Amino acid sequence: MSNLKTIVRGAYDIQKNRIQTGNRLVGNFKAKLGQAPSEKEDTIDKEGQQVLLNLRRSHKLLTEGVAVFPRQATFKGDEVISNYTELCLVDNYFELEAQEKSHFRRLGHILKEYPVYNSFLHGVTGVGPAMAGVMISEIDITKAEYPSSLHKYAGLDVAPDGQGRSRKKEHLEDSEYTDKDGEVQIKKGITFNPFLKTKLVGVLGSSFIKQSPDKCVYRKIYDDYKHRLENMDAHKEKSKGHRHNMAVRYMVKMFLIDLYNAWRPLEGLPVAPTYSEAKLGKVHKIAA
Repeated sequence: MSNLKTIVRGAYDIQKNRIQTGNRLVGNFKAKLGQAPSEKEDTIDKEGQQVLLNLRRSHKLLTEGVAVFPRQATFKGDEVISNYTELCLVDNYFELEAQEKSHFRRLGHILKEYPVYNSFLHGVTGVGPAMAGVMISEIDITKAEYPSSLHKYAGLDVAPDGQGRSRKKEHLEDSEYTDKDGEVQIKKGITFNPFLKTKLVGVLGSSFIKQSPDKCVYRKIYDDYKHRLENMDAHKEKSKGHRHNMAVRYMVKMFLIDLYNAWRPLEGLPVAPTYSEAKLGKVHKIAA
């Protein structure tokens, strides 16, 4: 599992580098045109995507049919990529993009070795190999005794103050560690895996929402829960964004319950009911 984690984290490192390089590239060409650069660093906005599309077309025309990369002495640019330095910057971006695609493509082949991918994750609309790789490599299902264990590890549980778990000081908990002298010490820290939380809420949640409710049960769960919030007096004063975030968290939590129910039996582990099933008699059926 550690090898899979290395591959997954490595692929996302390349992706992060590619996005940062892309934003710098877009910023350079916007400055060239007298436009303001984007303030985003973790994504490339629509305007930036259009700049990259224009650069891709120009790069293809300037390098198409060339056996080796053009030499500086003989290079002739166009109205988009006008000098050799710009050509090198653009080419560097597309090399990173190719590396990223290669890593994630290989990941899809590797995941076929894992039963939970073949029997569950592969069939969930909205879950691609990259997201499946994150879950399989970051979650130790043998340690998740209850569905709520997954929720807590993913940072989707509720803190003692009744709010969603975060990095706030009042949400930190004590944990033991052994110092350099071999003495057991206590420190306060977060209770969840921040990388996993970011991918589940930001990537998987967004992916589910993009799907059709007819094809993705989790999109329907999101719609139904958001509708409930909009019609509950306790939540009417909340902003649309707040209710949206609540619905995304709920949707991802329901998915994690299904993941728990599918994964634990594959590892020969007992499956515990959720709190709402055990105490309230409410049953959440696993997605087909």
